[in-house]
Amino acid sequence: MKTSKPLLTLRMLFPAAASFIVLLLGEWIARGSLTADTFISFIFPHFGAYLLAWLLLFLVWELLDWVLRIPPLATLGMAVLGCAPCAVNFYTMQLRGEPFLPWDLMQVSEAAGVASAAGLKLQTSMVVSIVLVLALTVASFFVYRGRLRQRWLPRLAGTGASAAALCLLVFGVYLQPAVTQVLGITPDAWMQDRYYRYYGVLTGFMTNLTNLEIDKPEGYSEQAVDDILDNVAESEKFSTGPMYAGSYAATTPKEEQAKQPTIIYVMDESYWDVSELEQYGITFDTDVSQNLHALQQTSAYGRAYSPSFGGGTCDVEFEALTGYSVSFLPSGSKPYQQHVTKPMFALPNYLKLKGYQTAAVHCFWAKYWSRDKAYPNLGFSDFISLEDMHGVTKVRKHYWTSGLVTDDSMADQIIQQYEKMSTSSDKPIFLHAVTMQNHTNYNRDNYPDDERVHVVSHPVGLKSSTVGALEDFATGIRDADAMLGKLTAYFSQVDEPVILVFWGDHYNPIDSNYDVYTTTGYASGSSTDPRLHQTTLLMWSNYSQQQVDFGTIAAYDISPVMMELFGLEQPLYFQYLNRQLRVASRSCTRGTTMNLDGTTTQQPTEFQQRWTNEHWMLQYDLMFGKGYALNRMGVAGLSGMNTGKQEKK
Repeated sequence: MKTSKPLLTLRMLFPAAASFIVLLLGEWIARGSLTADTFISFIFPHFGAYLLAWLLLFLVWELLDWVLRIPPLATLGMAVLGCAPCAVNFYTMQLRGEPFLPWDLMQVSEAAGVASAAGLKLQTSMVVSIVLVLALTVASFFVYRGRLRQRWLPRLAGTGASAAALCLLVFGVYLQPAVTQVLGITPDAWMQDRYYRYYGVLTGFMTNLTNLEIDKPEGYSEQAVDDILDNVAESEKFSTGPMYAGSYAATTPKEEQAKQPTIIYVMDESYWDVSELEQYGITFDTDVSQNLHALQQTSAYGRAYSPSFGGGTCDVEFEALTGYSVSFLPSGSKPYQQHVTKPMFALPNYLKLKGYQTAAVHCFWAKYWSRDKAYPNLGFSDFISLEDMHGVTKVRKHYWTSGLVTDDSMADQIIQQYEKMSTSSDKPIFLHAVTMQNHTNYNRDNYPDDERVHVVSHPVGLKSSTVGALEDFATGIRDADAMLGKLTAYFSQVDEPVILVFWGDHYNPIDSNYDVYTTTGYASGSSTDPRLHQTTLLMWSNYSQQQVDFGTIAAYDISPVMMELFGLEQPLYFQYLNRQLRVASRSCTRGTTMNLDGTTTQQPTEFQQRWTNEHWMLQYDLMFGKGYALNRMGVAGLSGMNTGKQEKK
């Protein structure tokens, strides 16, 4: 039976039309809305990017159809490819303020666990898209019903042609920056949320595949690295005085200073001093930061400028342990997964070379953020994870069905590990811990009413659910403060000198948005607001009562500043970072520069940019390059440990 011309035309147009519809549905899902302004501001000005995405979906449909010869399956498969990444993108933006990126695929199981625990809800756009995709799938059945079966030779040729066209699109266009730039797609690896808004999820995701490889800095060479380090070494000879006049190092004669104290790092999940909200119209029924405020009277304290908001704990941890800035890596990439793949220079490795024993404690699964692989490469000899913990207390089971280990139990784990290490060896100890109790998402039902911190008063306009979420969060802060008190009480009694560094990894949305911050006036409703990146930081010791307010420092400066405050021997790279902190800026993180006076700007001065470029040069050398700096830093024992990847030629 001969097929009519209208039906032939419809069959020819269907894949193109279906691909176009799926593309629009995907963008609707990813953005949460699809208005005239979306087309005017984003889609029309960057038409080439969306044309590529449409062509990708179209070729996928063609390939599936030639291979399967079942049009409904071709339609469904193409639609899943077009919409599923967009749905994931919507949720990742909600959880962490960053889009769905290629390296997220390495953390699928962990991400699924977080998503299910966070109580994410199906959106209207997703429901409508499911209905329309099913309608397209059914329509394709009727449009192609009765189509003649194709002989194997034309079918093989069609499969080959569509596969070749798809490969040409991916490898000849998407993965060729020179080609995509001709189409108007400008690289923007450091601001991925903006990049996806401009160019869409599919094109954004595909072009990000090129960011899996790191380009070396312009002018990178052994001479360039030597010149930077020469300047640092020379400047130390002419230092005008200590960075922190009231610090232990500045007030204690060098020969009397503790040389190899026990060093304990505690990075507390989502921690910041929520009692600050009491200056903005919110009051609690208890003092949630009693120990913190007391310890600030006899300790060094300030804020850590976090590169993350709403997630990305490992980014902050990576910065604190290494002095490396994730701002030099593609936004959204996870250093533990992509870059810490071989032993490299980091604080634990450096201390181990100086005679320390090292261990890490984290009360979640060892594979989370690939810590089980990254920790040994950073220099941790032992790693105690959730799998190794027994008899710990868990709370917050409303979202996290199996519960989260309490900060109180984590204090016990830290003390137990310290006692084990001190009993087994006379070597000094470096112990790093990461907590989980106050992980997002927040809901008053996570704690019984008689155990939860209560909000006594708040500004008009806060929803009941938001107040409940804030109570959940504040309860976690109270318990973290109790852990801080428990640890300092214990280590106050030990014989050897101990330094305890305690800080929070990042801020989170509390409830479904930023109402806690905007209604109170604490911060704006943007995840890029500098106020929402400065978490609480405390550096306490059992052998110094010196109070020092060191202000805000970058998370990558935590280790250099700790060594500076307590007069510990610093590698030359950390001396460089302290020098940068002294003369250039307090932080240069994710496109925001914090000046020495605490103000922030998106436009660093030429002087600040020079220091930032030098920082990247040294970091690249130690992470990806030849490791020229290792011998200069007196850590030749780390030779062969510096390379996370082979240098890109």
